[in-house]
Amino acid sequence: MNVIIAGVGRNGKTTLARRVNEELGHFVISLDKLMTAFAKAYPQLDVRIAWDYGKATANVAPFLGHYLGMLSSGQGHADELSLRRHHVAGNRFVLEGGHFDFEAISSILKAYGIDRLSDAFALIGLASCARTADERYDDLRRHDTEDDWTYGLDDGDLRRFCEMSVEENRAMADYLSRHGFTVYDTSHGRERVFGRIIADLRSRMR
Repeated sequence: MNVIIAGVGRNGKTTLARRVNEELGHFVISLDKLMTAFAKAYPQLDVRIAWDYGKATANVAPFLGHYLGMLSSGQGHADELSLRRHHVAGNRFVLEGGHFDFEAISSILKAYGIDRLSDAFALIGLASCARTADERYDDLRRHDTEDDWTYGLDDGDLRRFCEMSVEENRAMADYLSRHGFTVYDTSHGRERVFGRIIADLRSRMR
């Protein structure tokens, strides 16, 4: 089964996707990289990340709906392409990111015979709802590396991000739950939580 990992920034989506790749053999698709490629190749589409979240999310949704449908369906046709003929059994992926409009994506997936997201994907949501803004700030300052986009933020910008993320995490957890995601809280013991997720995924794929 293919996997979607969704949530707001700095909750471990990329790290978890790497573990799914290493332990379960799924190849990783980064939504941020897809959107950055679109922004460079087709600036008129306005799918830039870290700009206007709502607009970028809405603009990339039609592509994601068809992309996921093409990759996940082994039935029927899409335009002149036989999905069954081009289906590769066992070719599993994990898509991770934060810019998802699941209402729009789900409506498109119906054209590929996927009535519900959970019919075709293991849905994993990551949220950090049990940490205060101060705890998030201290954690990021302690553990950030140059590979993390928050690493270069000055103290004021990082603190504003942490304050804003408290409400964003609660809202995202509710949104993902409504769309059938199992939401895991990564506020504390993140590695232990990731281990539980991998075990849950492994049991679903037996």
